[in-house]
Amino acid sequence: MTKHRVSATVNGDAVEFLCETQQTLLDVLRDELKFTGTKEGCGTGDCGACSVTVDGRLMCSCLMLGVEAEGKSIQTIEGMASGDSLHPLQQKFLEHAALQCGICTPGMLIAARSLLERKPDPTEEEVRYWLAGNLCRCTGYHKIVEAVLDAAREMRGA
Repeated sequence: MTKHRVSATVNGDAVEFLCETQQTLLDVLRDELKFTGTKEGCGTGDCGACSVTVDGRLMCSCLMLGVEAEGKSIQTIEGMASGDSLHPLQQKFLEHAALQCGICTPGMLIAARSLLERKPDPTEEEVRYWLAGNLCRCTGYHKIVEAVLDAAREMRGA
């Protein structure tokens, strides 16, 4: 198999990697670049566990090929905190006990951040709609929605 050299930016850092044509971005992130925070839940884009942003667009990394990352800017869960300081969403997920097994949590956080970047004051309905592509098999969604709304209030200083 031919390997392709790809240059991209991940969490603000320039990276280069080799990947095979059929390797997904998810596989590249986890296996080649060791960003293991991004989880594989289904491999078909149905659960949102592997959510990342690519050039600011929320997407399932299992549905994008690694070779398509050439020149792109990718944000993963590893880039969410600032040093030892958690992002407000991460802190609120902890405070609201909005996680259990943790498989869906990175994707939920990335999706929630993407929402709050676009809409700093979402309604509960908007949060539920935005997170609809992220499935959780362990919790009800109430604590997750409450954590996002609480983080939104904190982030806008309300």
